[in-house]
Amino acid sequence: MINQISILLVEDEVVISNFISTILCSNDYNVIKAESGKDAISLLTSKCPDLILLDLGLPDMDGVEVLKMIRAWNDTPIIVVSARDNEREKVEALDLGADDYITKPFGTDELLARIRTALRYNNFNKSDNIDANDFTLGELNINFSKRIIKLKDKEIHLTPIEYKIITLLAKNVGKVLTQEYIIKEIWGPFKNESQALRVNMANIRRKIETNPAEPVYIITEIGVGYRMVDEIEQII
Repeated sequence: MINQISILLVEDEVVISNFISTILCSNDYNVIKAESGKDAISLLTSKCPDLILLDLGLPDMDGVEVLKMIRAWNDTPIIVVSARDNEREKVEALDLGADDYITKPFGTDELLARIRTALRYNNFNKSDNIDANDFTLGELNINFSKRIIKLKDKEIHLTPIEYKIITLLAKNVGKVLTQEYIIKEIWGPFKNESQALRVNMANIRRKIETNPAEPVYIITEIGVGYRMVDEIEQII
């Protein structure tokens, strides 16, 4: 028997919990339910799920506090599922360690796609592929050891900052990186380089995208940050 991927669903509203659970079970996921933050922490330690779907509006504590508690000792992928659509709250959750954020209401296909992406990213990290020499996505190839980037087998020139940005996104493929996180990683924690990030991102897109106005490699998450897509079929 194939071991099912288990998902810890932290949701106190019964109707929503049952709806999400039905979707997951029909797609061969094993669902573990928690209705409070306390239950979520307990089940995480006892059941060791492969992924967590975390609602922020819990009866005993705010989901953000649950996120902080989990990230203090555990790196299980977490997708925040919440009715809160405030961009600041999305950024906060992602900066605190959430792997993704999906806003209610959402479609079945979107939820399943986000789950697949989070699981793929987690497996990618654990397999040590992050240190491999090559990264390939569609017609884009990055050789980390030689610091060479090619598009359609043609080498493209990036400035040192542009190279750092695109490799940071590639090493976190499929994951939303907030603007604050990227700035901290590239320029350091004491710099405010929002404008510089936008300029560099525009230059990167001009060099790797067929139509920079409609990017297919690096997607903007409005008000939050950027994501390098991980599904090759999206690349046209």
